[in-house]
Amino acid sequence: MEFLKYRSVPGAAVSIGLTRRCPLHCRHCSTESLMDSEEYPARMFLRFAETFTVESHPKFVLMSGGEALLRPALVRDIAERARAKGSYTHVLSGLFFARKPRIPRSVRAAIDAVDHFSASLDCFHEEEVPREAVFRVLHELIDDGKDVSLQLTGLGPDDPYLADITGAVRREFDDQVPMLVIPLASVGRAREWFARHPGTAQPVTAEPCALASWPVVGFNGQVTGCGNQDVMDGKVPLPAHLYLGHIARDDWATIKQRTLESPMMRAVRTFGPRYLADGLGGGCGSAGYCDTCYTLSKAPDIRPGVRELVGKPSTVAVEELVNRALVDAGPMSFARSFGVPGYADLVALGHTPQEDLACAG
Repeated sequence: MEFLKYRSVPGAAVSIGLTRRCPLHCRHCSTESLMDSEEYPARMFLRFAETFTVESHPKFVLMSGGEALLRPALVRDIAERARAKGSYTHVLSGLFFARKPRIPRSVRAAIDAVDHFSASLDCFHEEEVPREAVFRVLHELIDDGKDVSLQLTGLGPDDPYLADITGAVRREFDDQVPMLVIPLASVGRAREWFARHPGTAQPVTAEPCALASWPVVGFNGQVTGCGNQDVMDGKVPLPAHLYLGHIARDDWATIKQRTLESPMMRAVRTFGPRYLADGLGGGCGSAGYCDTCYTLSKAPDIRPGVRELVGKPSTVAVEELVNRALVDAGPMSFARSFGVPGYADLVALGHTPQEDLACAG
């Protein structure tokens, strides 16, 4: 709930892919991870975390992979450094280690170091790690006082697996484990066998992009303003407006400044790519939402038009109103928009309303 509350706040968090490596072989893997997949030096990621300061740090630091807990010492070291500056930390895992009776000591130390632990669970993960093993690990962590959640993936709102697994989790944990339920995307390995039917054409209207709010650090250290795996993997040419830098040479303050001040990023967050393309690019906003965003930097008239647009006092006022509206809509709105709507309320399980996190910075 806390993460989703700030999901649309520009620069509120940073998401870091620590490795593409993973010992599982899930059929839907968006990163197409294997044990011999790419992995870059730990020092590069740690150096970036060391640029957080008490005055300038992300509210949240999210770590994932591949399988982030293949690098438990790195997870622990980043978590400790981030907490010292005021950040709240989170790690997402496929629970490869749950296939054995005991959590490895190094992995447990990494989990203990973060503020929140989240596990991926779906029918594809269950082919690799039994549901009972996942439940056993979660019980152990909960009994020791760790905040946990689940990220569930399904084929769509009518997928019977989602009804089965969410019911099982609610019974097993007495409605105390929140779940974010998202639809499967046709990316990574799933692209080979899963394709969504295209929806009917919609009129071009302003559609703010909340997913352009948090910078994403890829496995190679490149930072983008979008977590779309095709963008991060170079399967589509990296749009110039989505490139924010590289953690080998840029610190957090620089990345955050670019996130907040880039005219194109501000415009995408406020109006959405199709609206910009249609209004400033000669009516080229008829493609899909993300596909249109990929082409924005190529349209010669859009960049100067965007700079002029975001420089207007009226646009600044609209930008502030949109940001406030997205935050005021709350976590449930985000879960409905980007997850499976019928399961959106599950993100609130076990949540106790509280004052804003003390780590705000």
